[in-house]
Amino acid sequence: MADEGDVLTDLDLDPAPNGNGADTLPAAGIIAQYVKDMSVEVPNAPECFQWKDTPQVDVQFNIAARQISDEVHEVELKINATAKAEQGNVFLVEVAYCGLLGMRNLPEDQAHAFLYSEAPRLLFPFARRILADASRDAGQQPLMIDPIDFNGLYTQRLQQKQQEEAAAGGTPAGEA
Repeated sequence: MADEGDVLTDLDLDPAPNGNGADTLPAAGIIAQYVKDMSVEVPNAPECFQWKDTPQVDVQFNIAARQISDEVHEVELKINATAKAEQGNVFLVEVAYCGLLGMRNLPEDQAHAFLYSEAPRLLFPFARRILADASRDAGQQPLMIDPIDFNGLYTQRLQQKQQEEAAAGGTPAGEA
């Protein structure tokens, strides 16, 4: 039996939810993640394990996106890492880490930002771990690359593109 203090009030919530497909709210998320391509090379093994100098590491990355269907896109985060010593290459690791992303009811500018800024930010920690494991499995110290500010890079690239378009069209960068 309930006391007077335990009485629930009617919050007037609509108990009948909308049917599937009736929602019009924006939605975006990751459906799946996977290694699409990976290459690990230690071209100067076993000699490189005796080299004394610390290798110089160069890390490059690229982001690509392609539409799979109306609501599904694939985003590819490609990372290339090369470690070079004075005597030659110590290791080369290439990882193409992808995510299938579902997006619905997003304006085009927000969809573009999600594909080229937010999605790579979400995929990066997993690609980073794979890269660290691959360099460790190549007989070296795990390569722990610093976090990347994908949003900052995205904003910078958009500003650069606007400036290039303004210069090409003769329109100042702030005007449309």
